[in-house]
Amino acid sequence: MPTTVIHKQAVSDLQPGQQGNIVAVSGPAEIRHRLLEMGLTPGTRVELIRVAPMGDPVEIRVRGYRLSLRKSEASAVRIDAA
Repeated sequence: MPTTVIHKQAVSDLQPGQQGNIVAVSGPAEIRHRLLEMGLTPGTRVELIRVAPMGDPVEIRVRGYRLSLRKSEASAVRIDAA
């Protein structure tokens, strides 16, 4: 039986156009709670749309809308990328 390799990485590490499913949201409780309230929950598909010229913030597509996150917040969201 072939083994599927899943690479877990932070949303902040993606390149524009790359996407994956959220597997975990970490960080301090207040930030984690805020990200979960914005719809960044495990199992949700996200796509990196663009990164600001200086690298911060990043814009993602999640649940049909676009969301800008600080790079530090995006690094707390771990996704699987096959």
